[in-house]
Amino acid sequence: MPNNVGGFYYDELEIGQAFEFERIITEDDVMKFAEVSGDNNPLHTDEAFAKTTIFGERIAHGALTASFISAALGNNLPGPGCIFVSLNLRFLRPVKIGAKVLTKISIKNKDERRNMVTCTATSSVDGKNVLAGEAFVMVPSEKA
Repeated sequence: MPNNVGGFYYDELEIGQAFEFERIITEDDVMKFAEVSGDNNPLHTDEAFAKTTIFGERIAHGALTASFISAALGNNLPGPGCIFVSLNLRFLRPVKIGAKVLTKISIKNKDERRNMVTCTATSSVDGKNVLAGEAFVMVPSEKA
């Protein structure tokens, strides 16, 4: 049963429990992310410049794609009330504007002493991983 703000308590989580969602990266997403993050690298914001790079076109910020992991953790699994502690992440492929990104979170391990869970985290486009890693999250207990 979700806790009082919609997330799961530590004891309700099970190894293997998973959540996934899809989102299309839009032009607006990239430009808003550049504005809010301050990352105005022309690889993301300038088509003429991006055409001169190895990608041949603009790509989304890696951190924008990684932010979908934060969204899944904070909104769904474990959900509201959890504390995102750290993220070990590898960026494997570029994500083009217009790509449909599938983000998956799965509970890999539980540490009862600290009410922490380790989650595998991947995002893929067309069945190919674009990023992969592990997230470490503190989850409230029902008793707290």
